[in-house]
Amino acid sequence: MKEHHQGRTGSENPDDRSTVINFRAPKRQRDLVDRAAQIAGKTRTEFILEASCRAAEEVLLNQRLFSLDDDRYQAFVDLLDAPVQPNPKLQALMKRPARWK
Repeated sequence: MKEHHQGRTGSENPDDRSTVINFRAPKRQRDLVDRAAQIAGKTRTEFILEASCRAAEEVLLNQRLFSLDDDRYQAFVDLLDAPVQPNPKLQALMKRPARWK
């Protein structure tokens, strides 16, 4: 697949790209990415960068760390340990059949 920069999507200006990322991949994986990129109407670079960023965001969001002082930590634990309060809207939602059934 030949790289081209026409038809870019998103807010990034092509002139803002100043960092190069290079890596080697087996031909069969490159061909797989190329087929998917073509179907998505993207260049190989756009496709790989978007997929990589999605995966990176997911990893980072799953690793969130937050610090609390002792009082706030105890309040947080108390909320987690508190009995569940009735929620009529949630109960009604759970009684509805799934749309895909």
